[in-house]
Amino acid sequence: MSTHTPATDVLVLGGAGVDTIIHVPELPLPYADSYMIDSGIRTRAGQTGDFVALGLAALGLRTHHADFVGDDPEGDLVRALHREHGVGLTALPQPAGTKRAVNLVGPDGRRLSLYDTSRTRPGDRFPPEMLRMLAGASRHVHVTITQPCAEALPVLAATGVPLSTDLHDWDGDNGYHEPFAHAADVVFLSATALPDPERTMRRIAERGRAEVVVATAGAAGAHLLADGELTHVPAALPPAPVVDSNGAGDAFAAAFLYGRLMGEPPWVCARYGAVAGAYACTVPASRAESMGRDELLKTAAEPRP
Repeated sequence: MSTHTPATDVLVLGGAGVDTIIHVPELPLPYADSYMIDSGIRTRAGQTGDFVALGLAALGLRTHHADFVGDDPEGDLVRALHREHGVGLTALPQPAGTKRAVNLVGPDGRRLSLYDTSRTRPGDRFPPEMLRMLAGASRHVHVTITQPCAEALPVLAATGVPLSTDLHDWDGDNGYHEPFAHAADVVFLSATALPDPERTMRRIAERGRAEVVVATAGAAGAHLLADGELTHVPAALPPAPVVDSNGAGDAFAAAFLYGRLMGEPPWVCARYGAVAGAYACTVPASRAESMGRDELLKTAAEPRP
């Protein structure tokens, strides 16, 4: 376990792991005895917490990441990724192994993720004193919805440090997500599984402490709820062909938080998120690459088509 706790802008909790990327001819994938994968099958470090942390660091924010990581080849990839990008990592030992998933990526960039849930244990808990120490050295904490982050929410909330979370493709009803939705000051989620995004967003704000709720909608842009007002945020134009949507939501969250920590209003933060999310869609899933600050600011300042 790392004990290095430098002063940080953002602490990212949870979501460290490894993905195996397989490009398939179509999704859903029809049954067949076998498929020939000419593009190769690649394994690389990078799950939701990793991508948010790397995105924040690429934008010049001092970032620290904490999670359970196994003493295994996957854990070695996670540790190497953080060293390469200069992101501090507090790695608690996980005997069950490092989180891993298989992502099937279609020709249009959509993905189907298969998560290995055997890599967590019911009794896993982040030590409260560690949480207080890391959060106390941070301006902001981004909490992923991976295990066992839910149990960390009361300790983090008691520190008074602002929190954010990403509910991903929440359907608005699954009870697992509600503690995250109600504890965070900034809530991100995807509109994919929401029959009524505005209703869900307003319910989050009414029942929790969220000042801002953002529901991303891919090529349709995003919905922004701030100060009780719901506005539409247009999608940004990708700077290159779209090859993979993996990590787009994480890039959106990282850029939005960058704007928030820089004191920008929610609309500008959402514009930053849209630009970074569009950029992420042009990066192949086999790479962990984030948009830099200069490019983000330049692109976000350009007139929208």
